[in-house]
Amino acid sequence: MLRSWSLKLTITETSGLPVYLQIAQQIMEEIQRGRLAPSTAMPGTRELAEKLKVNRKTVILAYDELIAQGWLVTEQRRGSFVSANLPNFNVLPQTSKTSKQPANVVEGPTHPLLNYQSPEAGVIDFNDGIPDSRLIPFNILSRAFRHALIGSSKNLGYGDPRGTLALRQSIATMLNMERGLSVAIDQICIARGSQMGIFLAARVLTRPNDAIVVEQLSYPAAKEAFRSCGANILTVGQDKHGIDVAALEKLCKQHPIRAIYVTPHHQFPTTVMMTAERRLKLLMLAEQYDFTIVEDDYDHEFHFSHHPVFPLASSNHGGRVIYVGSLSKVLAPGLRVGYLVATPGLIDRCAKEVMLIDRQGNSITELAVAELMNSGEIKRHIRKTFKIYHERRNLLISLIEKELHQYIEYDAPDGGLAVWLRLKEGYDVEGLAQQALKHHIRILPGSLFSESQRSVHAIRLGFGSLTSAELEKGVMALKAAFSSDSNR
Repeated sequence: MLRSWSLKLTITETSGLPVYLQIAQQIMEEIQRGRLAPSTAMPGTRELAEKLKVNRKTVILAYDELIAQGWLVTEQRRGSFVSANLPNFNVLPQTSKTSKQPANVVEGPTHPLLNYQSPEAGVIDFNDGIPDSRLIPFNILSRAFRHALIGSSKNLGYGDPRGTLALRQSIATMLNMERGLSVAIDQICIARGSQMGIFLAARVLTRPNDAIVVEQLSYPAAKEAFRSCGANILTVGQDKHGIDVAALEKLCKQHPIRAIYVTPHHQFPTTVMMTAERRLKLLMLAEQYDFTIVEDDYDHEFHFSHHPVFPLASSNHGGRVIYVGSLSKVLAPGLRVGYLVATPGLIDRCAKEVMLIDRQGNSITELAVAELMNSGEIKRHIRKTFKIYHERRNLLISLIEKELHQYIEYDAPDGGLAVWLRLKEGYDVEGLAQQALKHHIRILPGSLFSESQRSVHAIRLGFGSLTSAELEKGVMALKAAFSSDSNR
């Protein structure tokens, strides 16, 4: 197939990113710049490999990654093409923001999920997807803490409210090498977990009565963080491809939107991965209607079908994406280590907020985590836990197929530490939750994640913190709860 252009890509040996991911990322950037329009024919893998002087298998890996993420499609005997479903960046419409004030604002009380209490002893907790703290390498962690305490005379004093320099540098290196970002240490603020990162984003973004958009089903604590800062919460629907960007565009035409909160990698709570075309459209809308995207990438590492998708923040977004991440899912929630990535100006404002509410984080913990990152221990721990969580995911899916198929429908999640189950007709979700407690298991009804607090005919089952035996026992107890006559 003849092509009138030449795809110019650059392989950098010192980038630290695998070559196939460098190729994939640069092709994504070319698409976002509008140089590769939808349906554009891509060069053949042999042709591109010869041009880049790399092994053809490397280019095949890059194309496979792009196909898996929805950027490219392949047609038998014709080759590979940019997906026709992606928006065309060369025809971005120009419209101005409306001055209308938000209407039909959803109000809501503090969400019951925020008042979480540990289940009673003997109750199997299908939580919202927390990791298993029993897997922590305590000997390695304690050694890192000892090393940090050796210099306690200087480490226990007041420090930078943005966090210790060592941890910010380690996180910057990790984000640049593994997630496709391009950040410096002055673009990072350490927080006590991702929830504090979300709250800091809400504080620096939100003025009283600003319109903040969330998905109809979303993370309750994030919504409450924005609401506590005076925001009016607006909602937009979602489907199996992620956020409904067409509905979002209509909302933007009706109201001046300040920011939107999203979890594109593993949508919370449904686990859906936002498709490439939806991601691009969301970025285009942020540019067109001048709003900020708060991207919560809460469990980036645990994606099982292919390499984790690059975050929205890895794109050339012009400072319109605030990226919130966490090391809590990798280590343990109790360590409370999260981070926020934004422009230096926004990070300075975050530091002022930290000074007001916390002064600074725990420098000993931050130095210990930095050592674990720099020594490669965290990466080794991720490889170990990834295998365990993958096995637990597969076990839970097989148990669901065998024992619960007559009660539910679901889509096997590509990543994350939870499964979203849609109940078939005839089953009351709230009644099921009550019956489940009688059978010594705790489940989370879908209504906990609904902004309108309407009944949602689904439940979320977190599996990360449960052993194989606990998963088997829990699913059998859930089957018994479904079978209860009082639940019909």
